Amino acid sequence: MPASVTRLRRWFAAGAILMIVIVAGMYLYARWRVSKVVREVPAKIGLDIQQTAEGFSISKSDEGRTLFTVSASKAVQFKQGGHAELHDVKIVVYGKDASRFDRIVGDDFEFDPKSGDVTAKGKVLIDLESNPEGLRNADQTPPAALKNAIHIETEGLVFNKNTGNATASGKVAFSTPDASGSATGIEYVSKTGILTLQSAVEMNMTRPESLNLHAARGVVTKDPRKVVLRGVDVKRPRQRLVAGETSFILREDNTVERILADNEVSCDFSGDSNVHARSDRAEVTLAGPGNQIASTVLSGNVHLVTEGGQSAEASAGRVTLHFGPHQILKTVHAEENVRLEQKLGQNSQNLASAKSSSSNSPLDAAQDVVMTAPVMDFAVKDGRQVELAETSGPPEIVISQSANNQKTVVTAGKFIAKFNGNHLASLHGKPDAKIVGISPGQPDRISTSPTLDVLFHPQGGVSSITQDGGLNYVSGTQKAWAQRGVYTATDQMLALSGSPRIVDAGLTTTAQTIRFNRATGDAIAEGDVKSTYSQLKAQSGGGMFASSDPIHVVSRTMTARRSPAVAVYSGNARMWQNSDVVEAPTLQFDRDRRSLVAEATSTQPVKTVLVQIEKNGKATPVTITSAHLTYSDSGRQILLEGGVTAKVADTNMTAGKMTLYLLAKNQQKSATAEAGTPSQVEKILAEGSVVIAQTSRKATGDRLLYTAAEDKFELTGGPPSIFDAEHGKITGDSLTFYRHDDRVLVEGRDTSPAVTRTQVAR
Repeated sequence: MPASVTRLRRWFAAGAILMIVIVAGMYLYARWRVSKVVREVPAKIGLDIQQTAEGFSISKSDEGRTLFTVSASKAVQFKQGGHAELHDVKIVVYGKDASRFDRIVGDDFEFDPKSGDVTAKGKVLIDLESNPEGLRNADQTPPAALKNAIHIETEGLVFNKNTGNATASGKVAFSTPDASGSATGIEYVSKTGILTLQSAVEMNMTRPESLNLHAARGVVTKDPRKVVLRGVDVKRPRQRLVAGETSFILREDNTVERILADNEVSCDFSGDSNVHARSDRAEVTLAGPGNQIASTVLSGNVHLVTEGGQSAEASAGRVTLHFGPHQILKTVHAEENVRLEQKLGQNSQNLASAKSSSSNSPLDAAQDVVMTAPVMDFAVKDGRQVELAETSGPPEIVISQSANNQKTVVTAGKFIAKFNGNHLASLHGKPDAKIVGISPGQPDRISTSPTLDVLFHPQGGVSSITQDGGLNYVSGTQKAWAQRGVYTATDQMLALSGSPRIVDAGLTTTAQTIRFNRATGDAIAEGDVKSTYSQLKAQSGGGMFASSDPIHVVSRTMTARRSPAVAVYSGNARMWQNSDVVEAPTLQFDRDRRSLVAEATSTQPVKTVLVQIEKNGKATPVTITSAHLTYSDSGRQILLEGGVTAKVADTNMTAGKMTLYLLAKNQQKSATAEAGTPSQVEKILAEGSVVIAQTSRKATGDRLLYTAAEDKFELTGGPPSIFDAEHGKITGDSLTFYRHDDRVLVEGRDTSPAVTRTQVAR
């Protein structure tokens, strides 16, 4: 808006100077003392005699100074009607203070004594010129050099000696060193001093810039000293200014002091971007050397629109433009509901919509940015480009995405904005900065901080928003805190740093940095990640992680989805609840289902620690390593795959795959089923190259079923065998042995159903 109004200053300056020259000249013409000149002529030449006067001159003086002189080569009075003719007339008006040297020349004039009309026959040539040295020179001394005269030409000028009024109905032509123009019809009322250009006022300006001005009508008044043009239309290449009425307020020396434009003032600029500006009223003040524009005030529904690659709108109730030397715009003060709006062009919107469709991401949609404030002050560079803007009163920025009906509202105590090429480049807000994200059907996303900084894309739209000094964020059940937060609009991610902490429905996570999506709530944490799942309900029918006690996780990184509530922890991940522990390079945990997937690497296996309750009530740890772990609390089964090793007290078991079955919480012994107790192993099913190793014996087979309540091992397939250092090797169709009393049960094949029992002493 300010940059476009800058163009108006040149129009106003040029139009004002040239129009005032024209109308002021016509005004002076009315004051030439034409009425006095013509009124004196009849008496001086003796209209009551019927004769011809050859070569005469008359003059009018006051206080020793000549006011005007009238000379003619011949005066003739007709007998019929008493009309008189004047030939080769020349009138020079000096003015009371001799400050003028205005000349009126015509070939023929006629006087009608009955009507009192003095009428010019044919053309009348008028030269209007000031003579500042008149008082210092002898009476009737012409200027040393005649220059910059205003030339006026008209026909049929009629002056009435009775009323003092003068009119001309024909065309009036004028010219100055910088412009030329015309009007149709003039009227001068001497009693009020009002001069009217009746219609079709036209002016062509040649310097300092080429333009054409048209006005439907012009009025010049003596008190107050002003020129009023109605229906003003100014045109220059690719520019146009229209106003219902324009008034030029004059000083005593007839120079323009102020210009007032009223009644739908509008400007249009065409080029790479078409610009339209309007206001109810415009006021231009001129001052200083050269009578240059000092300030311009636009008031009443001030509105500016640009169209092209990037659309923009601006509006305010009142806008004041201040100019420096050489009429260069320096500052702009806008007030009364100031509004700036930037929109991406239609092509950009179509491209953004295509991206949105292809990526299924609403964040690629075009953004409309609206900034409002009670007051805005702009600093302008080189008179053409807005450089800086500062708000007063509570400002607001609204970022809208029509494709997904999302809206982001940014507020602060004050905004300071920087511009690049008249486009918003950055914005700093403080204190009490606040960002509110609004999406249909979702809770508002609110973040507050002492300060914020906004960066904008060169093509329009927000690039990023940085909140500093202590950020607080809340969206429904999701809350976050950090020293600093950076929001990027393209992916709607908020990056937190400086002791960040995020809480969501009982999940609390801290890390060195945390990034989460303000639209979806999904989060990524990096560096010393620590998560705690609290507000858990006890699952009486569950196994591992089924109690209401907190679940803790540590890792290097975390990626968490909000719906479904699944988090992936990577890098030396460790998860535990009471004595239940799972360690792995990668852990994937579903909070709602309390299910877990763990993955190993070539250098680090999955490690699981559970407990087995002995008959004497003693809890014995069960430590298991594997390449892969899958657990679902609904089935209370832990599936272990890839080189599985389980250790219970002095017994090691290895297999290709193991399935651990856990006791439900409501099935555990009363002494160990209290809140906070670890999960208990009910049985273990091992398959594929099963090996059981104890201190003095080793057993192998294809399948093992271990029952924790009896501490019993059932080994089948292979066929199974057991080697004892004291008794040698035993082979059978199935082997069953008990760890605590060292009993071994051997069963043969169907064809040899012998059963051997052996007691082996350690």
